[in-house]
Amino acid sequence: MTDLTAFGAPAAKGQAKSLLSLDERTRKRNAAEARFRLLGKAAVAFGIIALVGLLASILSNGLSSFQQTYITIDVYLDPAKLDPSGTGDRAAIAKVSTFGYAPLIQKALGDAIAAKGLASEGLTPKAVGELISKDGPANLRNYVLADPSVIGKTVSFDLLAAGRIDGYYKGRVTMESAKLDRNVSPEQLVLADKLKEAGILVTKFNWSFFTSADASDTRPEAAGLGIAIIGSAYMMLIVLVLSLPIGVATSIYLEEFAPQNWFTDLIEVNIANLAAVPSIVFGILGLAVLINFVGLPQSAPIVGGLVLTLMTLPTIIIATRSALKAVPPSIRDAALGVGASKMQSIFHHVLPLAMPGILTGAIIGLARALGETAPLLLIGMVAFVKEFPAGPPDGFFQPASALPVQVYNWTQRGDPAFVERASGAIIVLLVFLILMNLVAIILRRRFERRW
Repeated sequence: MTDLTAFGAPAAKGQAKSLLSLDERTRKRNAAEARFRLLGKAAVAFGIIALVGLLASILSNGLSSFQQTYITIDVYLDPAKLDPSGTGDRAAIAKVSTFGYAPLIQKALGDAIAAKGLASEGLTPKAVGELISKDGPANLRNYVLADPSVIGKTVSFDLLAAGRIDGYYKGRVTMESAKLDRNVSPEQLVLADKLKEAGILVTKFNWSFFTSADASDTRPEAAGLGIAIIGSAYMMLIVLVLSLPIGVATSIYLEEFAPQNWFTDLIEVNIANLAAVPSIVFGILGLAVLINFVGLPQSAPIVGGLVLTLMTLPTIIIATRSALKAVPPSIRDAALGVGASKMQSIFHHVLPLAMPGILTGAIIGLARALGETAPLLLIGMVAFVKEFPAGPPDGFFQPASALPVQVYNWTQRGDPAFVERASGAIIVLLVFLILMNLVAIILRRRFERRW
């Protein structure tokens, strides 16, 4: 008896059996495998199509936020308007509000139009001045207060065009929609085209999108991510400094030193449960304990950093323990066999071999924390913040925002320009996440050792 006849029915008389011929059961198995492969390919294709559609939607709405329309004019800083006392005293100059600077900009734009021989039919001087953003007088005032010696001179400025004018060149505003819009008129759009042909109005890369603070609802063209980027950086710094040492130390103790009993089992179960807890629960904890009980300030990066640290710790602990378990026991036994202590075998042999997995888990945890919104909303980081926080450590306790919260904030506003800004902020956030994952891959390849 051979293996072939032992496990299969004997061939019928006169019927040839071959391993190369397919019977009915083999055909069914092959058909089932083909269907499963087809199902897997369809699932992958559906995922890719959904991802491409999502990215296409974000990019189509957000790429325009990296371009902005500016109007370049020469503004005469009239001493009679800006320094009525003529003393040059900074305190007296600071008493002139932005309303005192608006006529200077309006006159400068009118002079530029006249110098180019352009016509502004049907527009009053005030309507002509409305082509420039309401943020222009504030920027001009800040420029003068920074250096009062410029009063009496004519200075060239790149001032933001109004939001509707900027939207006209980005496809959000048309001549038809302008007839129904109280914030812009078709005559203003016609004048904007003339200014563009004359080289006074230009569209260029919007660096202020990364450096400016948030703006009010009436000035969407001036809104930027500066404070949100700083706030996110401060929080990630706090999370990195706290969660990585605590998470790695906890993992080493639980995996290498802790006795296996009901208490350590309870700790492990709770760590796994904490990793599955919704992030908004950590926000409630931060609001109740850190703000209401401890008394830390709302909207401060220190509160957001501590809340995100608590949320990130379970992820880092689980990833670190998995990396430590992946190191073969023979490494530990060999180190102990040549006279190393338990501590030396862990820190000189096991930990370096587990470092790629530890770093990967830590960066993935940080990337998750960077994109969290719900806990930050509960601790007040959704508030409108105009002033930039100071440098560390004082800046940790001053109001700030965060990138995901800024996206949420902009999507709640009515002006379509804020939707564009929100999509641009999502692109910036995705770039940060991609860079963090690239760093994780590079570190993993850099520290990876084979045994």
